Amino acid sequence: MQVFFSIVMSYVLYAVVTAFTPGPNNIVALYAISQRGWRRGKGIVVGITAGFLCVMIACGLFCYELARYLPAVTGVLKYVGAVYIVYLAIHIALTKPEKNENRQMSFWKGFLLQFVNMKIILYSITVYTGYILPHESRLLPLFFHAAVMTLIGTAGCLTWAAAGGLFQKFLRKYYRPFNIVMALILVYCAASMVFDF
Repeated sequence: MQVFFSIVMSYVLYAVVTAFTPGPNNIVALYAISQRGWRRGKGIVVGITAGFLCVMIACGLFCYELARYLPAVTGVLKYVGAVYIVYLAIHIALTKPEKNENRQMSFWKGFLLQFVNMKIILYSITVYTGYILPHESRLLPLFFHAAVMTLIGTAGCLTWAAAGGLFQKFLRKYYRPFNIVMALILVYCAASMVFDF
């Protein structure tokens, strides 16, 4: 158990910084809660969390194989992820607040975003290969580390979602400039993924 905690402490700062900086999950959560409130926007936040955990587990299980095929996988997924994030940006930029607020934000949009979100895929690979696997090669601890990384990532996402909830009335009133700013941030995320800046 002591080894587990020493490994967690070695990557926790990197994980926290990554979790709380702007990225597709945080921007989408902020947008969803600001436009729909917690009750109707929670579906996408839950989807983000579930997808995040699945990606953390998959990266942990297949990290050695990914290391062998990393250049090819990263090359393809980077562009697929960038296209999906630009799609989300366009959708956000063109969206108006809905009159019918009974529709919930989609769990599946949040869930699927994780599988093209290169920020968390690269984050996971970095943590596993740089911090965990050099000290731990057993399977069970990898699942615990996946849970820890998911908790940290969810904390960042919920913080951004809370900001959206706190400023909901203001953001609904000034939805057009807000949507454009959020869309531009997502485009920046996609560009930084493709051009590595």
